[in-house]
Amino acid sequence: MPAMTRPSKTIPALAALPAEAARLLDASARAVTIPAGTVLFREGSACANFVLVIEGSVRVQKVSEGGREIVLYRVEGGQSCVLTTACLLGGADYSAEGVAETEIRALLLPAAAFRGLLASSEVFRDFVFAAYTARIADLLLLIEEVAFGRIDMRLAGWLAGRGGADGIKATHQEIAVELGTAREVVSRQLKEFERRGWLVLHRGRIAVLESGALSALAEGR
Repeated sequence: MPAMTRPSKTIPALAALPAEAARLLDASARAVTIPAGTVLFREGSACANFVLVIEGSVRVQKVSEGGREIVLYRVEGGQSCVLTTACLLGGADYSAEGVAETEIRALLLPAAAFRGLLASSEVFRDFVFAAYTARIADLLLLIEEVAFGRIDMRLAGWLAGRGGADGIKATHQEIAVELGTAREVVSRQLKEFERRGWLVLHRGRIAVLESGALSALAEGR
């Protein structure tokens, strides 16, 4: 891994940390590189570190006893994991799992240092709770979509936002995880879209032909 600058300078939102808080962060944070596919935490596991992602993407998901999955959110460069924050603040175990979708470069800040910075630095508190507030709003929107949204409209919106010259490389199961529904539901709806001439289904790939029609359905037009 290339040499990393001081931890306090790697996250733009923390560049304004006061000198004492910056020294604590620099002395406590540990830089790590995590291979793609690594499970960073599992449901029921204890939380020992505050995680700041510098590069890459972590998928945070909930898995039911029957094996159904739903993606709650992703943590990308410059962001923190709010589930980790909640666990550290409440002294609770993880209630979902996090998986590295790509190779991850991150900072791990021990719980004691996290609490110390939270208590002593307004800049650090603002960073932590701004991320918390934004993510809670995203999760409420996800709950609303899953509970009340029509799957045909949600799927159409998902497809319309990802169509390209090479098509969408995703299996029906992967799409079902993204939308929080069953693979069979996704497969049935995709076949209906194909019947309408909006897309063509290939093995592991979807060719979008009519992104305008998909967008119109997603918007209720």
